[in-house]
Amino acid sequence: MLTMCTPLLIAPLLVVAPAQADVYISRSPNGGFIISNVKRPGRDVQRVFHEPVYAGQGIRAPIANDVAAADGSDEKSMTASQRPYAQEVSQAAASNDLPEALLHAVIRMESGYNPSAVSVKGAAGLMQLMPDTAREMGVTNVWDPGSNIQGGAKYLKQLMVMFGNDVSLAVAAYNAGPAAVSKRGNVIPPFAETQRYVPSVLRDYHRLLGDAGTALAN
Repeated sequence: MLTMCTPLLIAPLLVVAPAQADVYISRSPNGGFIISNVKRPGRDVQRVFHEPVYAGQGIRAPIANDVAAADGSDEKSMTASQRPYAQEVSQAAASNDLPEALLHAVIRMESGYNPSAVSVKGAAGLMQLMPDTAREMGVTNVWDPGSNIQGGAKYLKQLMVMFGNDVSLAVAAYNAGPAAVSKRGNVIPPFAETQRYVPSVLRDYHRLLGDAGTALAN
């Protein structure tokens, strides 16, 4: 997964008819990556995302402008306040009594800070909310970063309460669903994706807290 080292510049666009846009990746002079919705001449680019058309919606999913992503070394020095959507995350963390670092770690793993991300199962936006989850959390526009983050934070808080404030289990439930965790006696499900997901989120979480060397929970 590409990691972001500079804030995303988001420009939601009102459109009269459905519109589509692609996202391209190319190498930057310093060896990192550049993600853009513009295919610039003279660059060896590869299309990595094709924006779907959302019929019946007056607002299409926003596409990020040029976003440089380094090989990961710069990201380790970034604080939560330097990450994309820091203000929205801060507000959602405060209103749901969650650490900002945890929300950032989940967003990074879920969407890579891409507000137009859509999974094959239909999860959408920064925190990859499924339609039912978004509805239950009161999110009417999953493409709005603030609303999406608030909805994801509210859901994550519910999972934290459900699993006794065990961050590992709450994160596992965010990925695999709470039933997959509870029916196994409150352990991380043995799914390959979840087994990779939880340590990755916790590693970034502890990095942002400043104790990346802390042992990760099972």
